[in-house]
Amino acid sequence: MPAVEDIVLAPDTRLRTECAPIDEIDDSVRALAAHMLEDMYATDGCGLAAPQVGELVQLVVIDVDYGKSKRNPYVLINPKIIVADGEERETGEGCLSFPGITVRVSRPSHVVVEARNLDGDLMRYEAKDNLMAVCLQHEIDHLHGVTMVDHLRPLQRARKMREYEDALAAGARPGDVDVED
Repeated sequence: MPAVEDIVLAPDTRLRTECAPIDEIDDSVRALAAHMLEDMYATDGCGLAAPQVGELVQLVVIDVDYGKSKRNPYVLINPKIIVADGEERETGEGCLSFPGITVRVSRPSHVVVEARNLDGDLMRYEAKDNLMAVCLQHEIDHLHGVTMVDHLRPLQRARKMREYEDALAAGARPGDVDVED
C-alpha cells in the first residue's frame, strides 16, 4: 500500500485511543518502526506515531532533519515526558492525519523525554525552543489519543475541522499542508 494511503486520517477513532506500552522489542516492533519511517519520509513528515498507521502501541518515529541531505531518525518506544516547562511557545503545527491544515498550538518550550530505543536502551531526549521540542510533544500526544486540534478552544476547533473537511474534499493527502495562519 502506498504510504499516503497507509496514514490514518481524522476522525478515525484509532487517533482517539490510549495506546498500549510495548512489552518486548522484537522483530515485529523493528518492522513497524521501519515501516513508519518509510511512511514518514514518503509523505515529507518529521514525525509519526503508531496510531497514525493503525497500530495502537506506544511507538514514535521522528526526524526533524528530514529535509537535509542526510537522515537522522529517532525511534522512541514507550516515550514519557519527564519535564515540560519553559515559556509557552505558539507554533503552527501540521499533521499527516489532518492533511491540508495547519493549527496554531501553544506548548512548553522545553521538554525532556525518556524512551527505549530499538536496542532496548533507555534514552533521554532534551529539546528547547526548536522543532524537536514541538515534535516530541505532538507525537507523544498521539499515543494518548490527543491530536493537535484538541489543544484549541471549541470554536477554533470547529473552524479548523471545517477547514480540514474542505481540504479533504479538495483532495488533500497526507503531507499536504496549508500556509500557516
